[in-house]
Amino acid sequence: MESAKRNKNIIAIEQSLFQQVINKEKHLLFSMTPQGFHYAHLKKSSQINPLPKKGDRVTFKYRIEDLSGNLLYDEKDLGNISFFIDQEDLIPALREGLKYLRSGEIGLFLFPSYLCYGYQGDGDKVGINQPLRFTIELLKLEKN
Repeated sequence: MESAKRNKNIIAIEQSLFQQVINKEKHLLFSMTPQGFHYAHLKKSSQINPLPKKGDRVTFKYRIEDLSGNLLYDEKDLGNISFFIDQEDLIPALREGLKYLRSGEIGLFLFPSYLCYGYQGDGDKVGINQPLRFTIELLKLEKN
């Protein structure tokens, strides 16, 4: 019971922090998803490419920042990653966020801590219950 209350408090605090970021980033149009994260396109595809679906292979690069925009991990640290949507293990933030990008698009995502590294952090640069800002570029989508 106590942990459910604590989790609700954490979520409420994180959503309030997201609102502050969204208010600062007035030039971006953020959408909220059913999974509880916000995203905006930094670069939209000029074509109507399909969105990734289960079993599709995506290749992407990304960077992780704290909500103030301080860099934690950049694209060079993390490298390009390929994975099959909903068929391989990846942190939930990436697994879910990629489904909102078409090939060639770049998105800015505000992820709650429960979709990132949760109550453990990553043991290095990401703290306990830390909401994060990801910039993800979908480089390639190969339909299954």
